[in-house]
Formats: sequence, structure tokens, C-alpha cells
Amino acid sequence: MNEIPVVVPVAKESAKAPPAGRKFPCPSCGARLDFNPAVRGLHCPYCGYEEMIVHTEAAEIVERDYLEYLDKEEAKGKILPGHSTETQCTGCGAVVLLDDKLATESCPFCATHLETTASQHAAAMIPPESVAPFAIDLRTARDNFTAWLSSLWFAPTELKKAAALGKFTGVYLPYWTYDAMTYTNYVGERGDDYTDTEYYTVTNANGRSETRTRTVIRTNWSSVSGQVDTFFDDVLIPASTSLTAERLKGLGGWKLKKLAPFDAAYLAGFQTERYAVGLKVGLKSAKAIMEPGIESLIRQDIGGDRQRIHDKRTRYSGITFKLLLLPAWIAAYRWRGTVYQITVNGQTGLVSGRRPYSWAKIIGVVLAVLLVVMLAIVGMMLIRR
Repeated sequence: MNEIPVVVPVAKESAKAPPAGRKFPCPSCGARLDFNPAVRGLHCPYCGYEEMIVHTEAAEIVERDYLEYLDKEEAKGKILPGHSTETQCTGCGAVVLLDDKLATESCPFCATHLETTASQHAAAMIPPESVAPFAIDLRTARDNFTAWLSSLWFAPTELKKAAALGKFTGVYLPYWTYDAMTYTNYVGERGDDYTDTEYYTVTNANGRSETRTRTVIRTNWSSVSGQVDTFFDDVLIPASTSLTAERLKGLGGWKLKKLAPFDAAYLAGFQTERYAVGLKVGLKSAKAIMEPGIESLIRQDIGGDRQRIHDKRTRYSGITFKLLLLPAWIAAYRWRGTVYQITVNGQTGLVSGRRPYSWAKIIGVVLAVLLVVMLAIVGMMLIRR
């Protein structure tokens, strides 16, 4: 069973700090507290005060009933604590939930300047049930990015500058998970292979016709029908459209067993993207992921050596869902008018990114190689003389 977060203060030596009044104010100096992945708690960057997040056994991550929430997302929605405003990027359209009192300069997904003056009151949304807190801090994300960059050939200077500056933004990405019990009725055919002897005629070396035999595999088909039942647990669907499909895939696997019950303290100091994929659309994507598994079960149920599925109809029962927030460090930079995204998984540190090639560097290397070859040829000609 998961637990309710409880904050345990760890006092440290106080220092002069900026004015109080921000979300999660430091009780020691009044500065803003941010979530620190290294200690899995809130940390004051000014005086070092920490509030460790521990848990008591009183709550668990609950799956919500899909039918209850269907078409009622806004009516049943809430505003995330500490995120009372939101702004939409004019470049990529991402809706970023702004951390109260936290200045946001640019969109983490496309590097477009965010007009915070155009921010509006955050709309209600289905609240997250759980969160995977950041386990990778900014320094580690930058180190992993630098190591990834060192393995690239012909990377443009702009990309290396991005690595040097460490232009990463910590963002919680929204994901849906769906559970469902499925009942599928099917009609098809079962194919059982058997061997048969086939006769055929060839012309031999003497020009005469000759009858020969060979063994062939044939299939006996018979009609079948039946039903298969299975349960799908935590089918994960991205609710963000701000990262490309390639970048979402590049984030790699998530450790969903390490989810914590949602608490706004985990979001302190990070940006949070509002989900762009609705509950109904998310389920449609989840069903597409379930489909191959259902078809595989049908083929197993049919048996035989080959299977044909002519028709199948699936009924989904007891559908539940939850919204969760997963951590990622994101850097976006522009090169010759194109936006390139780099991501670091905030749980595992896995780096993924799309990179351009510097044709100037490639041409330079090619010319250098040609020059070396020409000098070698000239040298050999002089030696022969």
C-alpha cells in the first residue's frame, strides 16, 4: 500500500534570503523551497533547510472509474495546488502549468519565449493520482548529455554550446494508464498441416519426359469460433503532444512500481505540462495497444499450425484509469530554423535526441582526407623518380 506524504523538517544554518510569500516557503528564511531529487524532499537553495518527504500507511494510489469521468473531465476537475495559472506556447501550442511565483522565460519543448503576461487562470483538470518524483538532478542530466554528445560525429557548434550551458528544464509530463477486463468473441479457421506426395514431370538430360515425386506441405482448414478473456493492467498512454513520438519513445521505460501518491511538493521548482490528450482519446490509443495481445490470445485459442481470424468483437468491462506525472529534463534549441529536442529521463537518466549534422565540418574532414591522399600520391611519385 502506498502512503500519505508527511513533511519532516531538517533544520540547517540560516542565511540571508529573499522575501517570503512564495509557494512552499522556507520556515527558516522565507525563501522558496524546491524539490531536490538527491534527498527526495524539499530543499532551500539559500539556507540549506530541508523538509524530507516520508509516508504513513493511510492511502493508496486509486484507479478511477472511466464511465464515471467520461465527458465530465472539467466538471470533476481541480486546479493543481501551487499551479493556479497556465500559459500556452505560441510556438508549439504546449500548455504549461506555471508554478506560482516561478518565472518562466521560454517553452521547454521548443525554446519559444513565453509571454507570462498573457498567462491565464488555470482551467480545471482531472487531478493526478500519482507521480514519479525526479531521481536525476540537473547536474547528472547535464553530465549524461555531455557523455551522449561526445559520442556524436559532426555535431554543430550550437549543440555543443547547449551542452556547455546546460539549458535543461525539468518538466513533469502527463500520462494516462488504463486497466480493463476484455471479453472477445471470434470466428475464424484452424489450419492443420500435413505432408503429401506430389507428382511432376521434367525433361531429363536425354530429352525424355520423366515423372518424379516430391513431398509438399498442405493445410487442412476447419471452421472455429470461441471466446478469449484477459485483463490489461496499466496500459501507458502519453498525454503530451509537445514531444515528438520519437522523443517520447526515446525516454525509454518507466519504473511505474516506484510511483508515489500525488503531492504538490514533488512539483516544486519544476514545470508541469497540462494533458493535451483527453480521457476518451487516450482510451482509444490504449485499445490499439491491447489489440495485438487479444489477437495473440485468439491464435493460441484456435491452435493448429496456422490461424485465420475472420471476425472478432471485444467487450471492455470495468475500465479504470489514472493520470500520472513522469519526470523528464528537456532541452530545445534552434539550428537553421529547425527546432531540435533533447530529453533525459528523470528517473533513469537515459538520453535521447535528434541531432543535425554540420555539413561544414563534414566537408572540412572530406577535404582534409583528400589532401592527405593527394600528398601521399605526390610523395610516392617523387620517390619513384
